[in-house]
Amino acid sequence: MTGNIDDPKESRRDFPLRVYTQEEVRRARELIRGGHRHRLQVFGSREFIEKTREALKLINEAGYYDLLRTYIREIREIGGLSQLRECDSAIWANIYAVQNAVDAACFFVQKAWQMKNYIEGKMYYGHRGETSAANKVLKFLRELEKRTSSDKIRKECRERIKLREENVFL
Repeated sequence: MTGNIDDPKESRRDFPLRVYTQEEVRRARELIRGGHRHRLQVFGSREFIEKTREALKLINEAGYYDLLRTYIREIREIGGLSQLRECDSAIWANIYAVQNAVDAACFFVQKAWQMKNYIEGKMYYGHRGETSAANKVLKFLRELEKRTSSDKIRKECRERIKLREENVFL
């Protein structure tokens, strides 16, 4: 099952199918600088798509949806580990990764930020990359807390912000 999230009129504008070789990365970078946005698609079970849409609504509410669809083409349900698939401009996630909308939104924002750094040729993995992405997620949580109209979501954001601020490694 698939879930088309964005306007079907949005085209891929010759975005590379894979973003792996130097030429593919260069082409992707050029298109993104020119304003390319993916038509974000979600693939998986009905439950996965519904849970993912809840997270995407929060990402949109916080003003980060444009970042996500700039760098991520698809979110796909898998049975294994949840991860960024740089060469596919995709996030692979298992059903457990999307059970909580706030946590799923944080995960998606983190992976979008890492994909951005990958495309730009910056460090996106290891200690530096993870720390940078974690700080962006903290910023996302603060923005979501500020913008949401839901007391429940605001409370969840505050809890996650507190946990992240207590982390001595960030």
